[in-house]
Amino acid sequence: MCFRQSLVTLWLALSLPLVAHALDRTQLAVVVNTLDPLSVQIGDYYAAKRRIPFQNLIKVSFAPGKSDLNRSQFEEIKLQVDRQSRRNIQAYALTWVSPYRVDCMSITTAFAFGFDTAFCAEPCKLTRVSPYFNSPVRLPFTQLGIRPTMSIAAASFDDAKALIDRGVLSDGTFPIGTAYLLSTSETARNVRSRFYPLIEALFNKRLNVRRLDQDALRDKSDVLFYFTGKANIEGLETLHFVPGAIADHLTSAGGALTEGGQMSALRWLEAGATASYGTVIEPCNAPQKFPHPAVVIGHYLEGETVIESYWKSVNMPGQGIFIGEPLASPFAPRMPEVSAFPR
Repeated sequence: MCFRQSLVTLWLALSLPLVAHALDRTQLAVVVNTLDPLSVQIGDYYAAKRRIPFQNLIKVSFAPGKSDLNRSQFEEIKLQVDRQSRRNIQAYALTWVSPYRVDCMSITTAFAFGFDTAFCAEPCKLTRVSPYFNSPVRLPFTQLGIRPTMSIAAASFDDAKALIDRGVLSDGTFPIGTAYLLSTSETARNVRSRFYPLIEALFNKRLNVRRLDQDALRDKSDVLFYFTGKANIEGLETLHFVPGAIADHLTSAGGALTEGGQMSALRWLEAGATASYGTVIEPCNAPQKFPHPAVVIGHYLEGETVIESYWKSVNMPGQGIFIGEPLASPFAPRMPEVSAFPR
């Protein structure tokens, strides 16, 4: 399918009326590494704030601190998780910043699909696509056999607590904010700017959309979405992110959360965003390997959680890690919950 045809298809898909729906706390499992004190702290706090059922708290044990796992190490951990996952679990929340990579995959994609080299690639090659991309799927594990995964990544408990609190605070608030779409001077990293006119056309009646030709955003107090392409982002300390905000930068190593010469996606969360994304291994600048802004905005505005919306926006997620507070859902009406725990 040519680029123009793909835009038309996306336009039609996002223009159709959708039924608001979102994963809830009974369908999310929280994975804790018992050998990592920060992971335990984050898991306990998140479970309490989100009222995660005790049956959904999954405990694993492995040496913490490494940025990557090899395949055999990961598969041992994944086996522990699979044995503790109940049938109703549709998604996972990890509670550590490291490890963030499994050999040639991101750890969030490895948990979602299992380790699969089809999601890996030599630089510039394309990978297996996700069947979850821009889909109407309500129950990803039940319908597709996958469990989208997001890491509640933070370098300290204070950072994790602030992130979790923002996500919880955002629920059902229907915030008024702006989507900032920056076209930067870094041509190779600016490939998503081709989507910006589509975003304006689709959402300008529901959202304030601003397209800007500049390298940095400064002194804004209404940041709900911020998409850009640059190795390092300046001015984050001058911004105020609306609770529930999504922000990311297209660059090679944003998902190398604790190392590397480019800005870590963690900086977005520390600045006040509620979710972000970055690649853990050189992807080149294929747009399919990064969030499509129109897709994530569309699903989010229709009431899906940030884990659903973000995951549905990446066509080839094998090399990218999703980080943030998974259940944030600013555009979902607050609804009374009915708990059910099938065995």
